[in-house]
Parts: sequence; C-alpha cells; structure tokens
Amino acid sequence: MAAIGVHFGYTCACVAIFKDGRAEVVANDAGDRVTPAVVAYRDTEQIVGIAAKQGRVRNAANTVVKVKQVLGRSFEDPEVQTHKAESKCPLVNKGEKPVYEMTGEMTRHVAPQDVAKLILHKMKETAQSALGADVTEAVITVPFEFAHAQKAALRASAEAAGFRVLRLIHEPAAALLAYGIGQDGPSGKSHVLVYKLGGTSLSVTVLQVNGGMFRVLNTHTDHSIGGESFTSALAGHLAAEFKRSFKQDVSSNARAMLKLMNGADMAKHSLSTLGSANCFVDSLHDGMDFDCNISRARFELLCSSLFNKSVQPIRSLLETTGLSTSDINKVVLCGGSARIPRLQQMIRDLFADVELLSSAPPDEVIAVGAAMEAGLLVGREIGSSPESVTVEACVSDILLKEVDETGAEVFSVLLPSGTPLPARRHHILSGPGRLASLCLELYQKTTEQDLETKEDNHDIDAVVTMKRDGSLHVSCVEQNSGKTEAISISAVS
Repeated sequence: MAAIGVHFGYTCACVAIFKDGRAEVVANDAGDRVTPAVVAYRDTEQIVGIAAKQGRVRNAANTVVKVKQVLGRSFEDPEVQTHKAESKCPLVNKGEKPVYEMTGEMTRHVAPQDVAKLILHKMKETAQSALGADVTEAVITVPFEFAHAQKAALRASAEAAGFRVLRLIHEPAAALLAYGIGQDGPSGKSHVLVYKLGGTSLSVTVLQVNGGMFRVLNTHTDHSIGGESFTSALAGHLAAEFKRSFKQDVSSNARAMLKLMNGADMAKHSLSTLGSANCFVDSLHDGMDFDCNISRARFELLCSSLFNKSVQPIRSLLETTGLSTSDINKVVLCGGSARIPRLQQMIRDLFADVELLSSAPPDEVIAVGAAMEAGLLVGREIGSSPESVTVEACVSDILLKEVDETGAEVFSVLLPSGTPLPARRHHILSGPGRLASLCLELYQKTTEQDLETKEDNHDIDAVVTMKRDGSLHVSCVEQNSGKTEAISISAVS
C-alpha cells in the first residue's frame, strides 16, 4: 500500500511516495522534483508553483510567498510583522489573525491556511499522478521550533487538501530516517548533526541516536540567512553590472529587481553543478535586454561573508551542547542551499574525519524521510505491530526569574527546549530570614535574544504549595499557543 511524505518549506515543497519498500521523490507536471511554495490569485483561478513564481513580476500584489512564516500565528506576532513588511502581497488584521488582501474586480481576503491548502493539494495531485491512483495517507514534516498552534494549522490545511495525516514529524528526524540512521538495531550512542539551509532560514540540530531513539540535544534556527540571501547578493552584482554597461541604475526599480532575482536564482542553481552560468533577462529596463555570465568563483567571492555566517552557528551550537567536532559521528545535509559546493567544502573542513551524508539531494532528503515514516505507519496499520509512542516536549526554554545580591534580575533555565513533558526539576532557592510566603515567576523563552530582558519571555501560570517538610511544590502550565501542558517542578526551601 502506498503512502506519501510531504516536506512543506518556507519557499519550496517536495513530495515523496513510499511504495514496494522504497521511497522516492516524484516530479510535478512541469517536470521539477521541487515545487515553489508560491500561490498566485487571479479573478477566476489560483496558480500554484513555478508558473506563479515566474508571474510574480506582473502580479506581485496578488502572489503569496513564504506563507509558512505566518501559518498559525497571531497578527501581532513578530514573525508576522516581519513577513508583512517584506511581502508585496498586503497582509491585514482580521479578528487578530493575519489574512492576505487580494485586489482585482473585487477585494477579497484569503487566510494563510487556505494558501497552504492549495500548495498541499498540489503535492497530493503530484503524488497521485505518479501512482495512478488516489492516496490520502501522509506524513508531513514541521520545523522543530513550531509551536502547537502552527502544527495544528498545518494539519488542518493538510486535511482540507484531502490528506489523512498519519503524523507530523520534525524535519531533523526525517533527515535521519532518509539515511536509515538508527534503524539498523542497537549500536550504542552516537551523535548526529543535521544542517539544514533552506530558502529563508538556517537550522542546525544536534541529536543523540541510541538504538532507533532520537533525542534532540540542542538546536539553533536563524531566519536572517538562507538561499534568498545568496540570490540577493548575486542580484545586486547583476544590477551593478547593468549599471556599468548601460549607465542605468535599476536598484530602486522593484519590477526590474524582481526580474534580476528570478535570473539570479536560476543562475545560482546552475552554479551548484557547473563552473559558470549565463543570466539573461528580457527587457530589464526601458526595453533593454541584459545578458551576463557568472563564474562559480565570482559567486563564491560575492557570498563569502554569507557562507561564513552560515557555518558559524555550527561552532556555537557544539560549544553550547558541550561537544566537539570529533564527538559528531555523522553530518546530514538538507535544504536546497546545502547543494552549494563551497558551503559543503567548508563543512567538510570543519568535520575533517566525520562522514558527511549528501548523496541524496539535500532539497529532497526530508520528504524522503517523511515518506519512509509514512510507509512504516501504514504497515503498522495493516499488520499487528504496536503503535509507537509520541512524547510532547517543551518548544522553548522554561525560565525561573530570581534576584541576585545586587538586586538584578537573573533568569535560570529550569527546563531546556526539547525536555519531554511532564517534567520534574529540583532548584534551590535562598533568601534572608524566615519566609512566610513566596512568589515565583516562571517564563517561557520566546526569542533567541538575551535572557536578561523580561520582554523576551512570556509568563507561565504557576501554583506554589508549601509542604510539611518545608519543601515547595510548583505546579504550572505552559500555554503553548493555545495548548496547555502540565509541568511539575520541585523546589527545596
């Protein structure tokens, strides 16, 4: 029986099918194995994929890109506000939720879930076309930092698209499944680093693998770097070349820069396999065509600082985790931008004696892992194997606020992100004299910024109980975007 694995990214989507004991990525109707997560709205139709991306130059105000950035978030969320500032498609507030405002014969509002539904439905059609039959069972991947509301919104969109979602799995786990890591039986503990560089974000995760069990030790996500950063750098160079050749500055012309971004994006992909690439843009400015040849060496020089920024989080994450490069047994590359040869070489140099897994196309590996998980789950439904157990975990750090000797506020991490819930912790509190009452302030970390500022964290409701032996029992709930999860913390007075 066939099953589907879907990787729904910020800029692209990919679908793989599991059939006859193997998983493989299938191409869409345009022959591409990866589909742009772009939806264009017209008065009588919606266009999904490469045609919508290419038509964005003429229909930018009605074309939605990077919908995953706002899916399941409130309008006031910082990520939504960032998306609103960058999006050429207007984003408005409707009932404290973000919606896209489409113009044309009449103005209409489209929810992010509806946009995601169209992209996921495209993935379903692509899989069914390859199989020649209807199939609904699917496993869909999500980033590790996705909160409950974001997961729920993605699941709802998938179900509206006609999927029966077997499970949502984290992207790093899917990458490990694609290479069969931890699936060969007990072989002792090992450490695997999953490096994912997508279109708009970088994610580095260190996992401990022990006999088929994956445990996330630490993860780092940076939304300021991604494939679009390299494309923008190349587009800026092309604009400078056009100015040098034609004495015309197009850097402030939004339509011309969109054309250059499309051309730079295609050239960037070609440079992953070729030593040089030609970029041709028809009627770039005032009817003038632009033709420019870019060498791989020039591209690497233009993006050298971005490459360094892409690799630096690996060192920081290992230092935070207490591991060295020699403690890592395997490195898995995923995400479309991880195809770049220079970036792969920099990671090889960092992990000189470590196996670098990149045989599967990095932009397809997560979808392959999801399809393998889907095949396992469908097999369990048919057979008699017991269902596996899913354990909820903290999405971000749970912090305790204290005051030191100088009166300064100090935040201590009680439950690191990734801690299975419910959890129990012991923490020693000290204070002058005999205390008749105590007020504890617990926070959930919401940004990667300095923990010293209260604005970076939000409150968690807590109840403190004094026991007969003098110990304190703290029961609290983590309000994780609408989902309440119990946490038990013991404090000794």
